[in-house]
Amino acid sequence: MTMLPRHLVLSNGLSMPAIGLGTWQQRDGAVVERVVRQALAMGYRLIDTASAYRNEAPIGRALQAAFSDKGARLCRDDVWITSKLAPKEQGFEGATAAVCRSLENLRTDYIDLYLVHWPGVSGEAPESPVHRGHREGSWKALEALYKRGTLRAIGVSNYTVRHLEEMKEYAEILPMVNQCEMHPLCPQQELRRYCRQNGIAFTAYASLGEAALLEPGNNIAELDEVVRRHPGVSRAQILLLWGLHHGAAVIPKASSMAHLQENWSAPDHALSAAEMAALDGISAKHHRHFCWDPENVA
Repeated sequence: MTMLPRHLVLSNGLSMPAIGLGTWQQRDGAVVERVVRQALAMGYRLIDTASAYRNEAPIGRALQAAFSDKGARLCRDDVWITSKLAPKEQGFEGATAAVCRSLENLRTDYIDLYLVHWPGVSGEAPESPVHRGHREGSWKALEALYKRGTLRAIGVSNYTVRHLEEMKEYAEILPMVNQCEMHPLCPQQELRRYCRQNGIAFTAYASLGEAALLEPGNNIAELDEVVRRHPGVSRAQILLLWGLHHGAAVIPKASSMAHLQENWSAPDHALSAAEMAALDGISAKHHRHFCWDPENVA
C-alpha cells in the first residue's frame, strides 16, 4: 500500500491540493461561512465553488475573516480557490464579466483555478450549434485572463473527450484541469486516460454518488467487501481513497465537523491493488450517472 500525495502538479507547474471542500447546494450564508472557517482550521487548503452555486459571497467573507485572524496564520496564497463559469455566462464578454463578479464576491484579486462549468449554454437545445461558438469565446476570455495573471490556472468541467478534442482547434492554452463526476459506478476510464495523455489533471466530483453510495445494502457487494476489510475506515473514506488512488483530486461536500474530519483524513489510509481492482469492476454491472451527463451536448 502506498500513502497518497496531498497535491497534484498541474501542467503549468502549480501545485493543487488533492483534497478540498466542495460547496455545491450550500447556499445558507451563515452555514457556508462556518464550514469554510472550520475546514481551513482543520487543514483544508482548497475551496471549490461556482457562480451557479450562489455562495461565492459568503465564501469570500469567510476567507477574508480567516486571513484577518492573526491566530489562523493564513494568507491568501495559502488557500486554493476554484470557481466556475455558469452556463448562462458563456461567451467572451459573458465570461469576462463573470470572472470580475467572482473576484468581487470572493474578495480576491486572483482566482487559482477557473473552469468552464458546462460545455453548453443555458436555454439552448443540446444539439444546438451555438454551443461550440460560446465555448470558444469563453475559453478565449479565460486565456486572456490567465495571461494577465487574474486566473492562475484555467480548465473545464463536464467536458467529454469530444469536447476536449475540439478545443485543440481553437485553444492556444489547453485546459489544466477537467472536473467531472467520478466514482466506482461512473469511473470515466476513457476520459481519465485521455486527460492523462494530454497533461490535463482530473478532479472528481460526486465521489460519494450524491450520498447514494454511503448506505450499506445497496447491492454493491464489492464495495461492501472492501469496507468490511477496513475496520475503522468509513464508506465515504473508501470512496474518496478510490478516486485519490486513481490520481484524481476530490472535493467532497460536508457541513458538520465530523464529516469534515472524516473526509480530510481519508488520505491517511490506503487501498491495495486487489481492492482497487474490485472497485474498478463495479461499473460493469452497476454503471450509473448521479449527476448531469454532457454526452449529448453538441
